[in-house]
Amino acid sequence: MSTNKKAKSRTAETADHVAAGRRVLAIETEALAALEAGLDAHFNRAVECLAGVQGRVIVSGMGKSGHVASKIAATLASTGTPAHYVHPGEASHGDLGMVTKHDVVLCLSNSGETRELTDLVTFARRFGIPLVAIVGRADSTLAEAADVALVLPAVPEACPMGLAPTTSTTAMLALGDALAVALLERKGFSADDFQVLHPGGKLGQSLIKIADIMHDGDALPLCPVGTGMADALIVITSKSFGCVGVVDAAGALVGVVTDGDLRRHMSADLLDQPVERIMTKKPQTIRSRALAAEALGLMNARKITSLFVVEAAKPVGIVHVHDCLRAGVA
Repeated sequence: MSTNKKAKSRTAETADHVAAGRRVLAIETEALAALEAGLDAHFNRAVECLAGVQGRVIVSGMGKSGHVASKIAATLASTGTPAHYVHPGEASHGDLGMVTKHDVVLCLSNSGETRELTDLVTFARRFGIPLVAIVGRADSTLAEAADVALVLPAVPEACPMGLAPTTSTTAMLALGDALAVALLERKGFSADDFQVLHPGGKLGQSLIKIADIMHDGDALPLCPVGTGMADALIVITSKSFGCVGVVDAAGALVGVVTDGDLRRHMSADLLDQPVERIMTKKPQTIRSRALAAEALGLMNARKITSLFVVEAAKPVGIVHVHDCLRAGVA
């Protein structure tokens, strides 16, 4: 085959792949649109059922539905709803002991006839444990057994043979996300709560507060109005932040003397001057509840290395650019 023919063949193959990919995404997009349009009072009931749990949400499914169930359990747990994935096969061989009367069971099955879920469903019914189902058929055994059944829209699988779980698992996953976010909002789950559950990685680092990394107490480089620059320099040197905050008689921060201020006012009588003649008035400050990322942004924008943390006009801490970097904020 000539070079030109080979190139044309590869182009045609690539075009076919793109067409297949677009076809799959179009089918799954249609399914999500149908899922959105079909949400009704059953979804509200499911959220209320999950929100009322005193224990955990036990999420289960078999095969591909099981993989989706595991992810839903992880999403619920990370957004403030205690959850745990239980494999239905393992449940039949002792792991039912993980399920208590204080829990809620969330089962996933496209057919609603998954044999491996039978023991878990029976256990939930026997002991009066609330059962929520994400299922593909309203007339299935699982849907009829559940207290609340969230039925997926009747759309074909993206697989050309209509066999491989594709559209159905996408819809299950999206519905799990919808439940998790609805529960998050119902509980008033905040960024602070999120940071507690996500201390590691870039996500956790981006949510670190100034209060978590600031220096306070005796570490603060402070001096009162009227202090001579000779004494102020001693504070700057001993505290190692490259600056000193100036406070008035009420303890409010009224200025700051930095290395840059020293260079700008360099003169023979510098050490004889009071700090208020050298200081920068109304310095940039930050709140203790602000994100460390905000502090880093301010320091980069202002080309400074430290920020005083102020509450009710009084300095309660100081944060250095190195504190942010050590915490992984960048």
